[in-house]
Amino acid sequence: MKEIFTTILFLIAVIDPLGSVPVYLEATKHFDKKYKKRVAIRASVIAFFVLLFFIVIGQLILEGMNVTLNAFQISGGVILFLFALTMIFGSGKPESEKHLIKDYKHVTIFPVAIPSIASPGAIMAVVLMTDNHIYSINQQLITTFLVLFVVVLTGVLLLVAANVQKRIGEYGITVISKIMGLILASYAVQSVLTGLKDFFA
Repeated sequence: MKEIFTTILFLIAVIDPLGSVPVYLEATKHFDKKYKKRVAIRASVIAFFVLLFFIVIGQLILEGMNVTLNAFQISGGVILFLFALTMIFGSGKPESEKHLIKDYKHVTIFPVAIPSIASPGAIMAVVLMTDNHIYSINQQLITTFLVLFVVVLTGVLLLVAANVQKRIGEYGITVISKIMGLILASYAVQSVLTGLKDFFA
């Protein structure tokens, strides 16, 4: 139970559901309520299938390139750490991703589904968390269901995004995103240390 809770907390940190709220509100500001709801649901579904694709195929691609487990852990940890630094010291997820919006007619996939929900950090994280050399099939299935749970949670937050922003405020969302960045940075450092330890062992 503790491991499941830890995994959920980590996935919330890396996917950052609250950080997607301002991005979604900005992306759908020209649409009516019915279309906004459609965007929230479709974006969540697309994001989950993107993450599922990398859960299933990601490691096969890396192994096809002869990337060792230790190298993958270290490189993945470094990438996640850099991603975490942008969450902590950058302008923040909401602001940086709102600037990506150029075409308001096609916002479901970009930037709401990718990179707001299925971010590069989230993709790298799910690949690391379903490594065939470390985790059993049952553990990987549990992780996949937890990814689905967090994505569904994100979708629900998007459906009530206006109320969430009224209660927390965009400043509050940015602060929470930075806290999530700290949690993600800790996981990233642990991944690098584990990779280095196993390599030198």
